[in-house]
Amino acid sequence: MDPCPFVRLTVGNLALKIPVASKPARSVVHPSLSPCFCKIKLKNFPLQTAVVPYFPPENQFPDNQQQTLAATFHLSKADIDKLAQKSIFSAKPCLKIAVYTGRRGSTCGVNSGCLLGKVSVPLDLAGTESKACVFHNGWISVGKETKKDSSARFHLNVKAEPDPRFVFQFDGEPECSPQVFQIRGNIRQPVFTCKFSFRNTGDRNQGSSVCSLLVKLTFQLQSDSSLRSEPSSSRRWLSSFGSERERLGKERKGWSITVHDLSGSP
Repeated sequence: MDPCPFVRLTVGNLALKIPVASKPARSVVHPSLSPCFCKIKLKNFPLQTAVVPYFPPENQFPDNQQQTLAATFHLSKADIDKLAQKSIFSAKPCLKIAVYTGRRGSTCGVNSGCLLGKVSVPLDLAGTESKACVFHNGWISVGKETKKDSSARFHLNVKAEPDPRFVFQFDGEPECSPQVFQIRGNIRQPVFTCKFSFRNTGDRNQGSSVCSLLVKLTFQLQSDSSLRSEPSSSRRWLSSFGSERERLGKERKGWSITVHDLSGSP
């Protein structure tokens, strides 16, 4: 079965130019002497924060600059459909970025950063499940000044590219060693069996929560309806705790699988 369509939306190559004439008065530190940052927001996704390097006004951003990621959003087909829904505020979904001078965090309950300006990048995500698309790559004015020479300039690269993934789902409680289904839309196809076992008897006293267990899993490939046992080379020992984790296993038939417990530990 084919993988599910996903899209990876990335924001990178951030830089900030501020003219010398826009130096703050009195004792306020100029942005070139203090790190700046930005807050990146996409509707229905958590806010992300990234540092913005200062760039001298006389310098140009190199064309062959290697992509430096500041934020990444992973969009499923459902996410793209939600973003594409028309709104009374905007015809297209937008990536919104607020640029701040000064350090991140707060002092005595007051935010330390000072808002320099906001940037909005329209996104047309149609067709991005199959081909890459660059929405913006270059400098854009931020701040109250409208003239190019007197306003701060913010550099960013916003692009989307296909990121297809295989999605799997347990058919029942993991502790009961259920079948594992591959999911694509409304189609569910059984592809694995799994076997959970306790590494020691003391783990049984910790309850049935998966995140509290140190478990051994054995995955076995199966055909459309009948289960077929595979050699024990597919075994993986996964430890949820401890600084040293055992990861023994071999790739088979092009599959490489890492299973995470509810705490996020592999």
